[in-house]
Amino acid sequence: MKKIILMGMTTVALLFLGRIIPAYADADDVKVTGEVIDTFCYATMGAKGEGHRQCGLDCAKKGIPVAILENGTDKLYVLIPNKDKTALPDEVINKMGQTATITGHVYSKGGDQFLTVESVG
Repeated sequence: MKKIILMGMTTVALLFLGRIIPAYADADDVKVTGEVIDTFCYATMGAKGEGHRQCGLDCAKKGIPVAILENGTDKLYVLIPNKDKTALPDEVINKMGQTATITGHVYSKGGDQFLTVESVG
């Protein structure tokens, strides 16, 4: 009986840890290739592409969060700087409406995906 209870508690603990651990960064850098977008216009109107570039640049300069929309999966990663109290690099913003490859660490919180910007290609 004690073994069954111990096994049950171990299973619950492992399931709990399995939900917490993905909230932290993946151990390795990942590369995500896709279009750099502003989240407001994409979420509310589906706006993207070269024709939306200037509006996206204006939105980003006003503080609207920037994301990358992954090619092939349409998975959205909100881009965050690689350290606290800093802005995204200008080279990210300048890729608005265009394809870029962002290398960084993935963080997951509440079903949302975030990607630190370690390098831009």
